[in-house]
Amino acid sequence: MIHVAVGVIVDDLDRILISRRLQHLHQGGLWEFPGGKLEIGETVESALKRELYEELGIEVIKSNPLLKIEHDYSDKKVLLDVWQVTKFSGKAEGKEGQDCVWVRRGELSNYQFPAANKAILESLCPVTTLERDPR
Repeated sequence: MIHVAVGVIVDDLDRILISRRLQHLHQGGLWEFPGGKLEIGETVESALKRELYEELGIEVIKSNPLLKIEHDYSDKKVLLDVWQVTKFSGKAEGKEGQDCVWVRRGELSNYQFPAANKAILESLCPVTTLERDPR
């Protein structure tokens, strides 16, 4: 099982940052909440800080656990350890060439996410909002 630290990054306008997975990666082309794999001996919180700095150039100041999701894709199993980031410094931008956008909660249904992200989306948006556009 691959343990992944995931950040739901919320700005002062209550928008959420999402990024598009690069095409050559697993689930490439889909949108995601930024983060990455834990390294050996690393805590989830330190992995989250490291990954968000490497991927986006931001420094996490305040974050809280949101939920944990186990998902079994046919080719790999993941444990998403999801944290809500409510305070950070720096300007978020795709440091690895990925697209990044700030979206309102109700707009998340306009983007395609990996199946493992369904529980995150449900926790952030009312079900009626997500049902409007099943993409």
